[in-house]
Amino acid sequence: MLERLFGLSAHGTNVRTEVMAGATTFLTMAYIIFVNPDILAAAGMPKDAVFVATCLAAALGSAIMGFYANYPIALAPAMGLNAYFAFTVVGSLGFTWQTALGAVFLSGLLFIFVSLFRLREAVVNAIPRSLKFSISAGIGLFLAIIGLKNAGLIAAHPATLLTLGDLHQPGTLLAIAGFMLIVALEQRRTPGAIIIGVLAVTVASMLLGLTPYNGLVAMPPSIAPTFLQMDIAGALHAGLLTVVMTFFLVELFDASGTLVGVCHRAGLLDADGRLPRLKRALLADSTAITAGALLGTSSTTAYIESAAGTAVGGRTGLTAVVVALLFLAALVFAPLAGVVPAYATAPALCYVAVLMIRGLAEIDWNDLTEAGPAVVTAITMPFTFSIAHGIAFGFVSYAAIKLLAGRRRDLSPMVAAIAVVFVLKFAFL
Repeated sequence: MLERLFGLSAHGTNVRTEVMAGATTFLTMAYIIFVNPDILAAAGMPKDAVFVATCLAAALGSAIMGFYANYPIALAPAMGLNAYFAFTVVGSLGFTWQTALGAVFLSGLLFIFVSLFRLREAVVNAIPRSLKFSISAGIGLFLAIIGLKNAGLIAAHPATLLTLGDLHQPGTLLAIAGFMLIVALEQRRTPGAIIIGVLAVTVASMLLGLTPYNGLVAMPPSIAPTFLQMDIAGALHAGLLTVVMTFFLVELFDASGTLVGVCHRAGLLDADGRLPRLKRALLADSTAITAGALLGTSSTTAYIESAAGTAVGGRTGLTAVVVALLFLAALVFAPLAGVVPAYATAPALCYVAVLMIRGLAEIDWNDLTEAGPAVVTAITMPFTFSIAHGIAFGFVSYAAIKLLAGRRRDLSPMVAAIAVVFVLKFAFL
């Protein structure tokens, strides 16, 4: 049945590998179960209900991506957009969280529209080859900075923005040891090296008394306080137009960039550098946004942590389905899911970063009109903490450099149009 549903042998994988890949992806993104409720609570949303909505939205989105699109990409409420939701839309602009959910729902409907009529597919396919490589590498750098932050290896600094963290912290030392263990096991071709590394750090943390054991199971709280609580009428207010468009544009290029970057590294692009079944993947992503708004959480998107699962061999939708099942299990096993500390998954993110940064090697460095925008794309992602911003700067610099270099013929109308849209976005939104 699984062979018929997912075509495992055709993708050079098997059930055991897919299950391990799904578990790896889940472990690296399980933090969202606890981080998302904390952030949305700042908007006045009930934390317990958001916890349930987060798990259900992630499970539903990942299941749709797995069964319908057959890609090893997991979905969950997006980091960054949840902060924009809580601190900008609700905190600064003064809208209620119900109205903000309405804006998320409308952006999801707009997403579905552009996906159904292949507008979004045209946008993704228009991404120049060099930018596709740099998106993959940029996501790797983005994962690296997240991993280093979670490990405590880097910290904020008022003068230099970033500085070395406290190397005397046991969690930081465990993260360093975990990274070395994962790399060494991978070099030895040990199956499940990433999971072994994550679990080894978690067990060591518990033995050292750094991570408390809070029990195994607990009944999930009610989702009623957030379920179907969105205010669509309020979201249609003229003052929220820019909010809806901001959600839409960030979702559009953040998710698209993740799909291209992760699938490129997993070898799932075709000979022309395009994604097969792209329309299905985009529809799965779009549907998850509207479903998440109905359940009571901010925008759902494809997760870059999916690269951790593809790094251990995940190649089909079965990986995403396993992630979905684990998110459902987290509803009951919430205390157990909370045992894995951030510094335990940090080594996995840093190792995947090593794999993804290799995309820079495939760029034509002899053509500066290709290499320049590619580097801009890659380095902007971690330094702005946004995949979407990296893609935006990449498109704008690509179009501008091609024109200034007298290479107009290399510039497709779609790329030029996208660059203009980004310029307008930064100017007016």
